[in-house]
Amino acid sequence: MRIYLDNCCFNRPYDEQLQAKIKLETEAKQFIQDLVKFKEIELIWSYVLDFENSRNSSEEKRLSIQSWKELAIQNILENEAVLTRMENLEELGFKSLDALHIACAIEGKADIFLTTDNGILTRKNLLKEIRLMNPIHFFEEKLDEN
Repeated sequence: MRIYLDNCCFNRPYDEQLQAKIKLETEAKQFIQDLVKFKEIELIWSYVLDFENSRNSSEEKRLSIQSWKELAIQNILENEAVLTRMENLEELGFKSLDALHIACAIEGKADIFLTTDNGILTRKNLLKEIRLMNPIHFFEEKLDEN
């Protein structure tokens, strides 16, 4: 199984953990990280993650997130197919940067695109080539498999 985590997912552990949903998303994301570390699932990276992460004002967070690139099995670079797919996703109502992330995930043949962004998740039924999921739901599915 191949997954792609967007920037908000990578940053979830650094958010204030006062709300139960944020805590659960953080725990689920850390579970997913363990699956990547133990090579039970494959991580896809992209130039869009590099770009967004480079804008992080905290060097510690930026370096921590960047370290996941080393565990990725593939790094998607900008290309015509990604840009065309991004435009198609924008036509479906996805914001430009979100559409670019999703386009990269599809280009990398990810099975699942993980995000904590409700704006993205409300459009999950619009796509056939990839599943859009919250980390909590991914965690629940993995538990159901066992």
